[in-house]
Amino acid sequence: EKRTVTQIEKNGYPDSIYMNAAKVFQGIHTEKNTDRMLVRYGDNSESPMMPFKDEHSRRVSYELAFSALKYQDLLEQILLDSSAYPCYSIPDELTSLLVVMLYDLQDRKFQERKIFDKDKLVAEVQEVGNYLYRYITKLAAALARCRIKHDALSIEYFVPETIWKQEQRASALPVCVWINTLKISLEDVIKDLEMKGLTKVESVSDFDHYTFAVDQHCHDVLVFPSSLREELLNLDLFADCKLLLQ
Repeated sequence: EKRTVTQIEKNGYPDSIYMNAAKVFQGIHTEKNTDRMLVRYGDNSESPMMPFKDEHSRRVSYELAFSALKYQDLLEQILLDSSAYPCYSIPDELTSLLVVMLYDLQDRKFQERKIFDKDKLVAEVQEVGNYLYRYITKLAAALARCRIKHDALSIEYFVPETIWKQEQRASALPVCVWINTLKISLEDVIKDLEMKGLTKVESVSDFDHYTFAVDQHCHDVLVFPSSLREELLNLDLFADCKLLLQ
């Protein structure tokens, strides 16, 4: 039976992804000096990660956390300018969840989130989500004021220059994946990819869009054009952990 990855549109995430993204963000967010600390992040180190449904869910959890990190200063400013923070009904231990969910809310253009599975709702996510919706007009207005002030067409203007340059370099690099030889052979991977319309070439210098090559030095590594990253990660080969992103 063919497995599929969790398809997640711009209408929100399952509650478990918000919780895991908040847990990751808590460990990587920028700590500020006490005199600049207007938004406080409590200690949620005792709360464990929730189980990931599949590799795609793991990836989007980390992507959401790192997206929130890129815009941490902007998100904190929006919370403060809208008077949504400080919020005495939300403990400091949930501030990471508040910031992560705010990033996703603005990424959805402040549209209502779809409920994926009512049997797997998480109380903290529902609490923070309902709180943000009460301030939704003020949050959107605070973001608009900030963009007008800086003459910014999008929030990408607020990405620190060092991170922006790193992303530009990374986006141009070929995508490398490991073959999980405990689950599938190189030959079967090649056959599967060719059935999906990809063509095997000798080296990266021969790349077109739907092509791939076997690494010349490590024969359990495949290399793809950077333009294929998103399409690759939606393949069942990744859902079944037969291919692993380098």
